[in-house]
Amino acid sequence: MESSVRPEDRRERIVDLVRARRSVSVDELAESLDISRETIRRDLTELAGRRLLRKVHGGATLPELQGEGAFAVRMGERAAEKRAIARRAAELFSPGDTLFVDTGTTTLAFAEELARRHELTVITNSLGIAQIMGRAGNGHAVYLLGGAFSEDASETLGSLAVDQIGTFHAAHAVLTVGAVNETGLQDFNLEEAQIARAMLRQARVVTVLADDSKFEQHALFPIAPLGKINRLVSNAAPGAELSASLREAGVEMIVAEVSDD
Repeated sequence: MESSVRPEDRRERIVDLVRARRSVSVDELAESLDISRETIRRDLTELAGRRLLRKVHGGATLPELQGEGAFAVRMGERAAEKRAIARRAAELFSPGDTLFVDTGTTTLAFAEELARRHELTVITNSLGIAQIMGRAGNGHAVYLLGGAFSEDASETLGSLAVDQIGTFHAAHAVLTVGAVNETGLQDFNLEEAQIARAMLRQARVVTVLADDSKFEQHALFPIAPLGKINRLVSNAAPGAELSASLREAGVEMIVAEVSDD
């Protein structure tokens, strides 16, 4: 007898399991979800078509579009926290909104949640995010920025991408960062920091997605002071000092509830 769980909820759980384990078999999924192997295979075919995973003989792995480097490793880290942040952040947007979305493991999870909504316009330098939004079939408009292609995170970078960002004006920018501290937002990659700064300049409302491991960290390349952002979505509230700095800067702190399953 098949489980009463909704198909989309079941597929979401499959994606979470693949991210957490990096590779999972049909038998493991069938046992974990109490679903027949035939149903699991159909789900894997559907999810592979949306590039949320890669279907292989006997199971599934992380999608090829994430590359084989550091980005692919980070995809499996803190998956539950990133999914919670993504769900909560997606609730902040409504049909008709225009969003810049930069490349990151958390923004990729965010795109999966956002794609379920309707009639959004997304400008991104992430091939993965563009694919997720474009294949959702919910009336979304998607603009993929050109530039120098980086295989590890399947993203475009450099002056061409930065210049193209300047041709858009969006209501929102949704960004991931390497570090959040009292001085502001920072990143460990120069070119990714340049993309984030450019998107921030061209948006009216800036929402940052960062799990709590980013709090009180420091990175080499500055993105913006805290006063330049409007909302910070995380899985936990920061410590007293950073919380005070966020309040002083007028940043709305939004804490997402992490599911136990």
